[in-house]
Amino acid sequence: MGIEDALPEEGVLTTTVEAVAGWMRRTSFWPATFGLACCAIEMMTYGAPRFDAGRWGQEVFRASPRQADLMIISGRVSQKMAPVLRQVYDQMPNPKWVMAMGVCASSGGMFNNYAVVQGGDHIVPVDIYVPGCPPRPDMLIDGMFKLRQIVLNDPMGKHRAKVLEDLEELALVAPATIEQKGLLR
Repeated sequence: MGIEDALPEEGVLTTTVEAVAGWMRRTSFWPATFGLACCAIEMMTYGAPRFDAGRWGQEVFRASPRQADLMIISGRVSQKMAPVLRQVYDQMPNPKWVMAMGVCASSGGMFNNYAVVQGGDHIVPVDIYVPGCPPRPDMLIDGMFKLRQIVLNDPMGKHRAKVLEDLEELALVAPATIEQKGLLR
């Protein structure tokens, strides 16, 4: 089964530039690792031969934010580390995505105190959350596939910049988890 079977009878295949660019972007993430705690061990395992992130074009974990398009926040974000997290996010070129890996990066986890930010989404806009404490590498693989679907349908150009600005404004004015009624006692 090749592409010839997917072509219409006339032999002409039409698409949009956004669809082709979305397909290319989703198949070649270059993650910027932001390993802060025990979830980072599972993230390293994701790149190891058993789970092999290279099968999906993600074998290049970047140490420089200027060469990455995906930030994986793995672990708890302390108040001291929050400005560094934001600086790394700001240094990443557009388009960029953020994944919160683990319950600490998603909601602060069991650390409900003054020193830990109650979720990475209070610092940067998070696109996908991977649950678990710590989540297994196969959970990270599932999160990557869900992120690929988001990226495939993601707008481009000036429209994307406006959408990102609006989402970031909404995320920054959202109440902290501890201020939401009915969740914590």
